[in-house]
Amino acid sequence: MEPYVMMQTAAALFGAAAVGGLVMAGMRFSGIPRPPAWLAMGHGLLAGAGLTLLIYAAATLGIPPMAHVALTLFVVAALGGAAMNLLFHWRLRPLPVLLMIPHALLAAVGFVLLLITLFYGQAHA
Repeated sequence: MEPYVMMQTAAALFGAAAVGGLVMAGMRFSGIPRPPAWLAMGHGLLAGAGLTLLIYAAATLGIPPMAHVALTLFVVAALGGAAMNLLFHWRLRPLPVLLMIPHALLAAVGFVLLLITLFYGQAHA
């Protein structure tokens, strides 16, 4: 499979995960201590699928350098997401905003870099 097709699919998965993340952030900022488990799990599943696909593309087909930077940011964001899930959500503790914000920023920057890679690479391929 073509690396750009895999990156496009990963970007679609990350985009869907971002929608869930924005919903959860809105819930948290409105005073709800944590989102419903199904929403958190769906967000993690979509993001994890995108991350897995991007890692596979990087390991087997090769991806552009900017996509590698995006991948690194997504890995760090995933670690923060896993920490929020395991240390707070499943222990029924309120999600810490000071962990949510860096998690979201890292993922958002990674997403933008992946999109730039896709649009720039397709235009100049």
